[in-house]
Amino acid sequence: MDTVALTFDDGPYPGTTSALLAALGEAKATFFLWGEHAEAHPSLVRGIAAAGHVIGNHSWTHPRLTALDADARDQEVRRTQDLLARLTGTRPALFRPPYGDTDAAVADTLTGHGLTEVLWTVDTRDWDGATADEIVTAASAVSPGGVVLMHEGRPATVEAVPRILAGLAARGLRPGPVRG
Repeated sequence: MDTVALTFDDGPYPGTTSALLAALGEAKATFFLWGEHAEAHPSLVRGIAAAGHVIGNHSWTHPRLTALDADARDQEVRRTQDLLARLTGTRPALFRPPYGDTDAAVADTLTGHGLTEVLWTVDTRDWDGATADEIVTAASAVSPGGVVLMHEGRPATVEAVPRILAGLAARGLRPGPVRG
């Protein structure tokens, strides 16, 4: 069975992360966590890890990394790596740049931390206020081996997840985390 990677950016959020984990059930996903949010909600980070999901780095403050100098970019990545390793016992191997904003300098920073950059093949536009129906429709366009971009903190995303999972199953696709 072909796999599709479901990914969730920007968490954790106390109002939606637990509901999102419940909506995923046994399905596994990749959570790209925002360092400041992870620091504020360590029990949610541990809950994501305990549920068997892959945790990736999404920077400390969610900046446009291409606008930062090398030292600031390194701090964004390093600080989040250190926190997530401390909270979960595992250093992330995956990184998603905020806004998908990347270039050769960002790639060099990530290489220095042993991180693999992950973008996406389908953007559900949940970050732009898409409804659950719109999120489901967007996610249905994913091809085998594709990566679906979604965000924590969006009730419409939580509502859409069970329908996305059902749609993948109907197409003979299996959800899973990004493989680094």
